[in-house]
Formats: sequence, C-alpha cells, structure tokens
Amino acid sequence: MKTIFLGAALVALACCADAQAAVVESNANGFAIEETVHIAVSPDKLYSALVHPELWWNPQHTLSGSAANLSLDAKAGGCLCESLPNGGSVRHLTVAAVMPGKAIVLRGAMGPFQEQGVDGALIFTLKTKDGGTDLVLDNNLGGFMKGGMGKWPEAADGMLTDLVAHLKYYAEAGEAMPAAPSK
Repeated sequence: MKTIFLGAALVALACCADAQAAVVESNANGFAIEETVHIAVSPDKLYSALVHPELWWNPQHTLSGSAANLSLDAKAGGCLCESLPNGGSVRHLTVAAVMPGKAIVLRGAMGPFQEQGVDGALIFTLKTKDGGTDLVLDNNLGGFMKGGMGKWPEAADGMLTDLVAHLKYYAEAGEAMPAAPSK
C-alpha cells in the first residue's frame, strides 16, 4: 500500500513540477490565489477537459466522495454542481462567463466557505504557449469569515494546487490521476 501511495504522490509531484502557486495577497477580509502551470495540450483540448470535472476532479474534494457526481453546465448561469445521495445536491459555483478555449469564470464559495458570508471568483485562463497551454487559475475570495481568514488562504491554495495537478494529469494522460489510498 505504501508503494502505491508513494507512486501516486510522485506522479502528482512530477505532473506539476513546473507549477507555480501562491497566495498573492491575504488580509482579514479575503485573499487572492494564483496558480500557473504549463500543460502540454492545445487550449481547445484543455478547455474540453476543464468543463468535465467528473473526469478529473479529485474525489477527496467532493461532498459525495465521487467526482462522477460532479457536473459543469458551461454556459452563463450554469453551475458546477454535485449530486448527493437521497436526491440531495449542492451548487458549488455559478458560471459567470464562458469563452471556449480561452477562459471560464465561476462565482461563489466552495467547501467550507459556503457556510460563511463570503463570495469569490474562480477564473481559469488558457493561453497558447510553447506548443501547449499555460493555465492560469485565479481565485479571489472575500467577505465575512467567522473567526477570520486565519490559515484558510493556505488551505485553499493547497486544494487548488491539487485540483490543477489533477486537471493537468487528465488533460495530458487522458485518464484520471491515480488515487492515493486512504490511511
């Protein structure tokens, strides 16, 4: 089991060795994160992958435990939604803008931020570079957070870095990143 976990961890590290991630600004009312990674596929191919989170999203970052329960209706007003057991569902983000092959802008608050008085913008920008695509992810979140922002910017950055690694792996390999076994 340790060998499988180590293998999956090495794949994730190798996959995004060229990724640059940072909390670029943080204060008591919000934060800004920027992730940049080069992905060896065309912008159109990357966009096609991006709008199918059910194929690449890390299931550890879902409420249901399965990325297959995610859907993204890639049109203004659509949503990044998740189906839950017993007819439940959650709208993680709302689609604000779609520019196929170039960008998608999502609005809202994911995960633990949904229960707080915050709102955010999650922007994926795709730029042709060196025979592939530079993916720039910007996440700007602000508002009232009970107890303050504290370590939340770093936690959000870790989650987004992981998602970018999964997207890159899927876009380049054509399959979901191997899951690390649970402890």
